[in-house]
Amino acid sequence: SLPSHWDYRHVPPHLAIFLILMKERIPLLIYLLDTLQSLFITSSLCEQKYFTVVVHLGDPDPKWLDKMISNISVLFKPHIQARQLVVINTPLKSYRPLKNLKKRVNDTPAYVVFRSKQNMDYAFLMNFATNYSDYFLMIEDDVKCAPEFVTQIVTTLSAWERKFWVTLEFSQLGFIGKLFHTRDLPYFVRFLLLFYQERPCDYLLSHFLDLQMQQKRIRFSPSLFQHMGSYSSFDGKFSTLKDKEFEEDDIGPPSNPAATIYTNLNVTNDSVLKNAYSLDRNFFYSKEAKAGSHLTVILDIPATVFRVQVLTGSNVKGVNQLKEGHVELGYDSTNLIHDCNDYIFLGMLVNGILNKQVLSEDSGKKVKCVRLLITATLPSGLIVRSINLWVKESLKTTRETTGVLGVSRLKVDSTEVTKH
Repeated sequence: SLPSHWDYRHVPPHLAIFLILMKERIPLLIYLLDTLQSLFITSSLCEQKYFTVVVHLGDPDPKWLDKMISNISVLFKPHIQARQLVVINTPLKSYRPLKNLKKRVNDTPAYVVFRSKQNMDYAFLMNFATNYSDYFLMIEDDVKCAPEFVTQIVTTLSAWERKFWVTLEFSQLGFIGKLFHTRDLPYFVRFLLLFYQERPCDYLLSHFLDLQMQQKRIRFSPSLFQHMGSYSSFDGKFSTLKDKEFEEDDIGPPSNPAATIYTNLNVTNDSVLKNAYSLDRNFFYSKEAKAGSHLTVILDIPATVFRVQVLTGSNVKGVNQLKEGHVELGYDSTNLIHDCNDYIFLGMLVNGILNKQVLSEDSGKKVKCVRLLITATLPSGLIVRSINLWVKESLKTTRETTGVLGVSRLKVDSTEVTKH
């Protein structure tokens, strides 16, 4: 949940999540219901306080609208009553003409109408969102969400708080997972309405980013949303479009590439220290863990880490857990040997455990350090069972221990790169 995984300096921003259902997709209503269910199931009750889902029913037919509202209301009545789910509709008179539209080579008239109306649907949604929330997130009516996607997005927003961006992308596909400041939406709304009949919305977005001086797409992986529909939105044809960057449930065992471990905790045996990063059942124990102490894993070769797991305390009774502490990811631009010069917050431990997906830019820096920081003294001592890392590329290694007190080094045996 957000309070458990987020170190608040201020109230988290409010996020509005928008999706569109069109009359042509009525046979596939089950997709929308599954999408709504996924949004709420993959987020905690605390996370749900900070976002609202807005469904735009993209057709003026009153009978169809009544049927859709009835179906949604039956299954999601508590969320509607709590204002976590809002259903809206745009009157037909608000749409611009859908006749005599501009047509590109190989575009059928039906597709041009579909594309043009879709652009206006997006424009109306964004116009609604302008004064509704701090951020606007667009998804589709047939997606699956990654667990804790809200916390992932809020963490990313914090890291990008002082950087320039127009759109952050949490999916590789189309218009899914595109995040905007709502203050920027009026400009994009005007752009969509001006060129609504020219190109699809994702193409128009690329041109808009150029005009706004965002020189490259800012995409994060793993993706937080997966396309689940089996049929095209336009013609109903079978489609197998999937986001290859979405992390499915089965991610395999951790990689734990070659690294050195540093700590200022009380260590009596360096071979015991390395147990904190080993992949066996051994563990590291320190008799006393003072506030401000740390245990830092420094990778020999920086890597793209996509998940971090930290397990503390006894596996049986849960004693010696780290109840007040968090994990930070470190990056290094100055070639420090024993540390990193740039750390960002990843998450807090809950009941002695952290298990977090890590988002990284396509062109982003690789992780060099993973730091476990103790924020409150544990007089009875601390057990670290495992610090586990999953990386996109790992080095085949053998484990050897140096003779330096408090340092365990895992030495590289081969530079053969293997894909996981």
